[in-house]
Amino acid sequence: MGRYIVRRLLASVPVLFMVGVIAFVILHVAPGDPAAIIAGDLATPAEVEAIRRALGMDRPLLVQLGIWIGRLFQGDLGTSVFSGRSVTDLMAPRLEPTIALSVMALLISVSIGIPLGVVAAWKAHTVVDRGVMVFAVLGFSIPVFWLGLNLIWLFSVKIRLLPVLGYQPLAEGVIPFLRHLALPSVTLGITFAALIARMTRSSVLEVLREDYIRTARAKGLAERVVLVRHALKAASLPIVTVIGLVFAALITGVVVTETVFAIPGLGRLVVDAVVRRDFPIIQGMMIVLATAYVLVNLVVDIAYAYLDPRIRY
Repeated sequence: MGRYIVRRLLASVPVLFMVGVIAFVILHVAPGDPAAIIAGDLATPAEVEAIRRALGMDRPLLVQLGIWIGRLFQGDLGTSVFSGRSVTDLMAPRLEPTIALSVMALLISVSIGIPLGVVAAWKAHTVVDRGVMVFAVLGFSIPVFWLGLNLIWLFSVKIRLLPVLGYQPLAEGVIPFLRHLALPSVTLGITFAALIARMTRSSVLEVLREDYIRTARAKGLAERVVLVRHALKAASLPIVTVIGLVFAALITGVVVTETVFAIPGLGRLVVDAVVRRDFPIIQGMMIVLATAYVLVNLVVDIAYAYLDPRIRY
């Protein structure tokens, strides 16, 4: 297993390299000039060109790419065009809100989606099953921003139970931390719980048709034991795959939720960078998010070997 992990990590280096190159080229070829945005609408062409030279953007594209890759291998993600601060320094305080929101939303989606999927498979083709599938379709179809705004209206404006916006660091207290994360976590959790419920139902329903499940029931095992110890465990591989994809999607796709709830996370940093054409921030975020995807996929592959003894790497 150790050799497999090392091989996967080494194989991810070319992937991350290609992601960085593609992101760099697309950003620099796309329309829009950060120097012109910095200079303002009243700037003369000479002033814009001076800013371009100061930023090193007057050099050939391949030269800029080589400089960026060289710094990247040294652990330097670059410097923001507008703030002049290191991209790493800008990202560091925003990691906690994004990771905390993603983990909380994942816990909610798993705790809701897996039980609903198991129950739907157990009561297949009944009213319970149809009710769970209606929830799954609605949960995955409702826009995240619409659900978030309605939760704010209900729990913050009408009931006045939870804060409307913002984020409270964990270091300032567990209760304020959980209260500020409750609404955005539920908003994301419901959306992805629908996806997990559908996958769980499909996988468990397929396993419940196997001969060894009928044998287990014929031996007099309780239905709970049959569902949890036999059916759910055998159906866990596709479920774990979906959970891994959900977690990766949460880390990389919380832009809308962070915007609605005014959470100062990585998503808002990316949005601001795109609006201002701050290339170093966008490029650094692409590398970080690609690395997150690679690590999540590696964890999922390792989990396969523990869940199914037949799998060997």
